[in-house]
Amino acid sequence: MDLQTPPQPVPDADSAGFWAATAAGELRLCRCADCRRWHQPPLERCPACGGATGFELVSGCGRIKSFIVVRHPAVPGYLEDLPYVVAIVDLDEQEGLRLPGRLLDADPARVDVGRAVRAEIVDLPGGDFRVVAFRLAGPAP
Repeated sequence: MDLQTPPQPVPDADSAGFWAATAAGELRLCRCADCRRWHQPPLERCPACGGATGFELVSGCGRIKSFIVVRHPAVPGYLEDLPYVVAIVDLDEQEGLRLPGRLLDADPARVDVGRAVRAEIVDLPGGDFRVVAFRLAGPAP
């Protein structure tokens, strides 16, 4: 196993629009053209109404719903970054619209549930992909 390169995404028909957007430096998520509900992970058809979906720009602003502090080597490519935080973020666009990502440049002891964050698109080491990460955007609640 290569310990320097993190696992690389494998786009499929549903997620190709997401990966094309991150490659362009944008955060676009799946949204139903009919009922306007957001969906993550992306789906070809809306599970609520059956409408067709597409990818639309989101603000990337939200609040930490949950997080873990990774202290032991678990994912290749991030061994030198230990400890680091992986957060689940509730995005502002819709209740329950959540996105996971690393929390960049954050002291794990100063991370709190409810803390405001902002998405950023960053290069994934060892490949041609860009991924979503987050930065703290405001004071603790």
